[in-house]
Amino acid sequence: MAHAVVEWTDNLATDGFEIRPLLSLIAAEMRDADGVFPLGGIRVRGIRLEDYVIADDTDQDAFVNIRVLMGAGRPAEFKGAFERRYLALSMYIDEADEAGSFKHNNIHHRFRKAD
Repeated sequence: MAHAVVEWTDNLATDGFEIRPLLSLIAAEMRDADGVFPLGGIRVRGIRLEDYVIADDTDQDAFVNIRVLMGAGRPAEFKGAFERRYLALSMYIDEADEAGSFKHNNIHHRFRKAD
């Protein structure tokens, strides 16, 4: 299990921000993590936010928030950069409690058959 949710403010689009390359990069990093994340469990999605308030509610502020949820015991390393505008970049890594979760996934079986 490795899920990533990227929330981003729609005003970043005026600077040419494109979510798809970021989602693809995150998914690729998860796939290339030396087997840490099972391929069939990788889920990466982006949510464009149109309704938000940042700080003093001016339109010059923006943010990208990345939330990663992974199964217990897996390591993760991330980094970010700030560029042209005031930007709050945050990330939360949650470790799933196996006792409090339900998962039913037949995608793993497809990849096991290929081995």
